[in-house]
Amino acid sequence: MLGSLSKTFSLVQSCKTEIVMCTAGDSTEIIILSDDEEEDSEKDSENNQSCLIIEDGKKTDELLQSVSLVPSSASDEDLVVTFSRRADVLPHARYDCPIHPFIAADCETAAPLAGNQLICDQCFCYICDKPASSCVMWTCSGRCHCNSHKKSEYWNNLRNSFLLGELKMFNFSLSEIDSHLRHAEIMLQLFRQEVSAILSSFIRGQIVQQDCKQEVIHDYTPVFNFVTSFLNKADKQNSRAAAVLNLGAAEVFMKHFQVSGPTGPSPMSNASNAKVALLLRVATSVQRLIVMANFPPGFVQKLQNFYQKTTFFPADIKSMRNSLCIRPWNDVLLVSVLKGQNVSGVRKDKGKKTHLTEEMSVVLLRSELLQQECRYRELCRYLKVVQTDDSARFQQLQDLIPFFLCMQGDLTEALTSLFPSVNAPACRFSPQLFLTYLRIFQTAKAPKLTVCQPEQLYCPNAVWEPIKDAVPLKCVDLVKFALKAQRCSAAVYKDSQCWTSLLTIVNSSTAFPQPSPEFLCESRHVVKSILLSHQNSNVTIPRSFHEVYPHQALLLLVTGALSFRILNGALCPALPVINTFKDNMWAFRWMFENLAVSEERLQSFFQDVTQEVANSTGSPLAVNLILS
Repeated sequence: MLGSLSKTFSLVQSCKTEIVMCTAGDSTEIIILSDDEEEDSEKDSENNQSCLIIEDGKKTDELLQSVSLVPSSASDEDLVVTFSRRADVLPHARYDCPIHPFIAADCETAAPLAGNQLICDQCFCYICDKPASSCVMWTCSGRCHCNSHKKSEYWNNLRNSFLLGELKMFNFSLSEIDSHLRHAEIMLQLFRQEVSAILSSFIRGQIVQQDCKQEVIHDYTPVFNFVTSFLNKADKQNSRAAAVLNLGAAEVFMKHFQVSGPTGPSPMSNASNAKVALLLRVATSVQRLIVMANFPPGFVQKLQNFYQKTTFFPADIKSMRNSLCIRPWNDVLLVSVLKGQNVSGVRKDKGKKTHLTEEMSVVLLRSELLQQECRYRELCRYLKVVQTDDSARFQQLQDLIPFFLCMQGDLTEALTSLFPSVNAPACRFSPQLFLTYLRIFQTAKAPKLTVCQPEQLYCPNAVWEPIKDAVPLKCVDLVKFALKAQRCSAAVYKDSQCWTSLLTIVNSSTAFPQPSPEFLCESRHVVKSILLSHQNSNVTIPRSFHEVYPHQALLLLVTGALSFRILNGALCPALPVINTFKDNMWAFRWMFENLAVSEERLQSFFQDVTQEVANSTGSPLAVNLILS
């Protein structure tokens, strides 16, 4: 923006009164300052002013002459002329010119008003925002930019249209336009021109030879490819520019139409199909930008208004009209949920209930951002109450709440959240997911990932890092977790690797002393009681059971569970499971005594192990254990 002509006067104050003189154009001003704080209160008010400005150039000479007539002693004491020069004229709009007077009118465009066409070297055109000397419309009849000024609504609208260009349709103000948006406006102009030429070719069609006759094919694919290429470029721009470019392109291509007649073989050769695909991409991109980029609320509102009012929506995709109606991050209901002040997701305002409801795509975006910012506690609160339109995908995201609690550092609460009384996430455990949680609980480390479904947790290339403030769970809690997971998930119960990992934990690298025969005998009844307790109850281990032999008791409990598993059906592969007992053969023998209740299953298990050994290149240890 151009400012008015600036006049700066430097006044150096001393114990004497000073006179500062400067000139602008043909006029001269004298500024007289006085520092005398002991003026006689009865003096004339005009003579008592501390600052006196004299605008008449003739009076200046008279004043300076009168100063020179003062006796030297008085003059030296009271008045000193310190500075005199012509003021600099800075760049300015024509209506602010200090040299040539300006006559203002509301919308005079026929001819220059008296003297308005006159300019100095620093005059700028208010409409073009460039030097007036280079404005081609300065005195052009019917336009006359020389008459423009900022106090006219007509001229202001003309200036906005000229300077905003393609951005005017977004209702932006000039103060919102930066270099990125200015570049976006140029890109939109070029896009509109180039896509128009390609569209014309589509409308004319292409003549092809078909079964000895000629047909005109109308293939929209070239238009689709060009728009896609433009959107790819748009996504690489600054976030605000990217949003504007996506919506600006949508405003153009949504006006395209399908020409009647044959189309090409590609699905995108039909304009109607292609427009839906392109609009879906635009909506997805802009949704992401609104959630992730933290735009100012006013800017977001203008994007939303433009999308709803300007974009043409066919009847079959009317539902997409509200795709950009996204709650801002400072929304009252959303903030109260994230901060834990609202645990229901419902807000009452003047008797009207408002539910925290958002599209699944928005929920996924919020989840991604909160993970990136390590706001896991807020994410859990949000996922517990938000309502969305895709129950299947949302269930997968909700199943990650235990993982987010782990990342928060609260492994105990995470363990509890896996086994609620209704719809437990552990019921949907896969063996890989169980092993992931087992490792997290055992090591207090987690994969460094941003996830939206549980299957992403067991990424083989993920880097595992320590969780801040997290403490590994005790061995007894790990055993309880595993046994409860086996009750909830048949896949975990059947999987050999899950058993191997659990037995590796309870079979310490150091061999345990064999308990007394009395304890081993009594353990059969205690272990059976624990394992056959009610399916939905917690796994309760009596203190008396693991008080004397804490490590051996947990080993026998897991070994007893393994006995039930083998009696239930074939366990394959069995060799890795058996090899975990290499340092505690007494526990392995104890298991075989349990298997003796079913001679058929015992023999079948022995045959399966023998066959595995025969088919493998190593580990006769398993057979030795069985034979021993």
